[in-house]
Amino acid sequence: MTLSKIKTPFYIVYENRLRKNLELIKRVSIEADVNIIMAFKANALWKTFNIISEYISASTASSLNEMKLSLDYLGTEVHAYCPVYTDETFPLFLKGSSHITFNSISQFEKFKKEIADYNASNPNSRVSAGLRVNPQCSVIETDIYNPCLPGSRFGVTPDVIGDKLPEGIEGLHFHALCESTSYDLEKVLEAFIEQYGKYIADIKWINMGGGHLMTREGYDIEHLISLLNKLHSLYPHIKLIMEPGSAFTWRTGDLITEVMDVVENAGVKTAIIDASFACHMPDCLEMPYQPIISEALPNDSEEGIPYRLGGNSCLSGDFVGDWKFANPLKPGVRLTLEDMNHYTTVKTNMFNGIQHPSIWLMKSNGELIKLREFTYEDYRDRMS
Repeated sequence: MTLSKIKTPFYIVYENRLRKNLELIKRVSIEADVNIIMAFKANALWKTFNIISEYISASTASSLNEMKLSLDYLGTEVHAYCPVYTDETFPLFLKGSSHITFNSISQFEKFKKEIADYNASNPNSRVSAGLRVNPQCSVIETDIYNPCLPGSRFGVTPDVIGDKLPEGIEGLHFHALCESTSYDLEKVLEAFIEQYGKYIADIKWINMGGGHLMTREGYDIEHLISLLNKLHSLYPHIKLIMEPGSAFTWRTGDLITEVMDVVENAGVKTAIIDASFACHMPDCLEMPYQPIISEALPNDSEEGIPYRLGGNSCLSGDFVGDWKFANPLKPGVRLTLEDMNHYTTVKTNMFNGIQHPSIWLMKSNGELIKLREFTYEDYRDRMS
């Protein structure tokens, strides 16, 4: 079996690329003495967790489903965070999590007795409670991914906390990054320490959230390790935690699609593919961003034929462009949309009843393994 024999559209994940990322993450974890845990919101392909678990076995969960997925396939150290917990969900989070972060003091006050009672009854598997704080330091340009905008619903500020943390809070959690650099983290840490430094003597851990894109080419790994070790020197009693999403699966997989038709309107050529941006690559429309296509010319090329790519849903805005190609696109041409593993498969939807692409894994030895193929029943059963 070769890639050319697989029916499009399909996602392909490469084990060798995944291991390369995991090896770097493990290195940072060891050299900077930081617990790096995986965020399921960026990657929930549990059939690859046997590979990931060779390097890390802890996760962050923002829903009961994510928590259960970790308990079933990755590991029992689960750091839970939800903007709000309910009377129905909290007891289940309590039984399945090692850490629970609250978004507000009122939420902690509501459930703190349950935590105390649980820990008294389970001293060998106690749950550590944390509070999410807002460092009020914006380093993200895209507002939809910026949790530090004025009016944000995420985290408390020092004026709300007052002089002392609520009794029972053992950690502070902030999340202010998105595919960011170590220098962005440095800015946020400065803001965090300036505002929340007075509480650090009374806690056991700091969770620096996600957005640390340490596996991106050009990321300054040495600066990151130095920065974290400096933090250790300032607060030697504190355990450091990071929960990157994209870094684990950055550039580890692609979406292979095929041109089905080419239409032209007002001088714009659109190649309609058998995949959908709205259904299969929603971040391209949300961010927005334009993925690299392996078969296209470089973005700055002055030559080539420009094409927009149109998805196969009935949403008018289901398109992204433009790319330039050396030769005319025509039905049957396959295109490789690069880096479609992180924040892609987890966000797919079945708008229009459009079938999900199948999901494949290429092992390090070149063997192709089908992880999932979707059917009409997958669509039907979601609707019933």
